[in-house]
Amino acid sequence: MREALHGFTLRGRSFVAAGLTAVLCGIVLGEHDLVRIGALVALLPVFAALWVARSGNRLGLARTLGASQVEVGQRAVVHLELTNVGPTTGVLLIEEQIPWALGSRPRFVIDGMRPGWTRSIHYQVQAEVRGKYDIGPLRVRASDPFGLLELQRTFTKTAGLVVIPATEPLPPIPLLGAWTGTGDNRPRPFASGGAADVTVRDYRVGDDLRRVHWRSTAKVGSLMVRREEQPWQSRCTVFIDNRARVHRGQGPHSSIERAVTAAASLAVHLSAQGFQVRLVSALGEEIEHGWHDGDVAASPRPLLERLAVLPTVPNHDLYTGWVDESVTAGMCVAVLGDVDDHDRDFLARLHHRGSASYALVLDVDTWAARTLQPDFVRRPGRLPTAAWLRQHGWKAADLGRDGSLQTAWQELGR
Repeated sequence: MREALHGFTLRGRSFVAAGLTAVLCGIVLGEHDLVRIGALVALLPVFAALWVARSGNRLGLARTLGASQVEVGQRAVVHLELTNVGPTTGVLLIEEQIPWALGSRPRFVIDGMRPGWTRSIHYQVQAEVRGKYDIGPLRVRASDPFGLLELQRTFTKTAGLVVIPATEPLPPIPLLGAWTGTGDNRPRPFASGGAADVTVRDYRVGDDLRRVHWRSTAKVGSLMVRREEQPWQSRCTVFIDNRARVHRGQGPHSSIERAVTAAASLAVHLSAQGFQVRLVSALGEEIEHGWHDGDVAASPRPLLERLAVLPTVPNHDLYTGWVDESVTAGMCVAVLGDVDDHDRDFLARLHHRGSASYALVLDVDTWAARTLQPDFVRRPGRLPTAAWLRQHGWKAADLGRDGSLQTAWQELGR
C-alpha cells in the first residue's frame, strides 16, 4: 500500500489536489455539498491504490529465443509467456528492455488476467551490428482503470543473443596445406611419433591397462596410455589483424568489419572442407581450447562467437608469442589491413613456419578515400603488400571495398 501511494500519476495527484481544494473552499463558504464532492474526488485515487495493492499482480515469466545465434541482418524471434499466479489483474503494459542495436523496445498491452491464465507474446529483433546482447529484463506497468495510479515491476531474468558476422559461401579451391587433400583422417602408426606428448594421452576409464606408458606416467604423475594410431587431419590457422591503426572507416562499413566477415567466411568454409580451424588475432590465440575438430558440424561456433565480439585494439605491433613449430604446422590464412615494414618481417618469418600461406590483403585505400581520413597517406614507390607477399612465397590477393570475396578466394587457388 505504501508503494501504491507513491505511484500516483499526474492525473491522480491532480485529483487529490482538486479534491482537497474543493473541501477547503466548501468549508470556507459553508457549502456542505462541495465538501462532500471534494472528499470523494480526493479519496478516489486512494481507493484506486487500495484496489491495485489488493490485486498483487503476481506474474511468472518464461522467455525463449528461436535461435541463440543469428547472423548480422537476420531476425531472431523472442517468445514471452506470462502466467498469472495471483489474483485477477488489471490492464498491464509490458515493455521489454533490449539494446538500441536490436531496434526499438517492444511494448504490449495485456487485458486483465484471471488466476492461472497464460498469455503468449512473440516479437522479432534484428541487429545490423555484430556482438553479444542481453534481451530483457521485462518491465511490467500495472494501473487502475482510471489511470490514477501506476506501479512498475521488473523481472530479473534475461536471455543472451549472439549476432555473428554474416558469412559468404566460398568456392572450393586446391589448397596446399591439406595433409590428405580431401580432409579425411588417416591413421598414423605409433612408431612414427617422437614426442611423448604426441603419442600418449590421459588414461580414460575402460582403457586397457596393457597400453599404459609407464615412462610418461612417472614423468607426468598420472596414468598415460599409448595412442596406437592417431588421426592425421588438416589444420589451418586463420589470422586476422584487428589493430585499429591498420584499418580505415567507421561503423558497419569499415574495413575491420569487412575483415571480420572474410575471416568468418574462411573459417566456415575450411571447417566444412575437413580442416581443424583456429583463430588468431593481433593479440594472439583467440580460442582457449586451441584447434577445433573440423569433423564436428558445430566446430565453427566458438570461433564465430569470438569474431562476434572481436574489437579493434590499440596495439602498435603484432603479438608473435603464438608462433612456434607446434602451432604453425599446417596452413595459414591471413586477413590483413595496412602492412608496414615491421609487419612484413613477421609475415616473412611466419611463411617459413607453416606448410602453406595464403593472404587476403584489404585495400584500405578504398575505405580511406570514402571516409576522408586525412591521417592516411599513400607511400609512393613502395611495392604493394600483395605483390610483396607473393615474392616471399605467399599466395596473396587484394580485396577492395567493392571487391568480391569469392573472386579473391579463387585467385588464391591459381
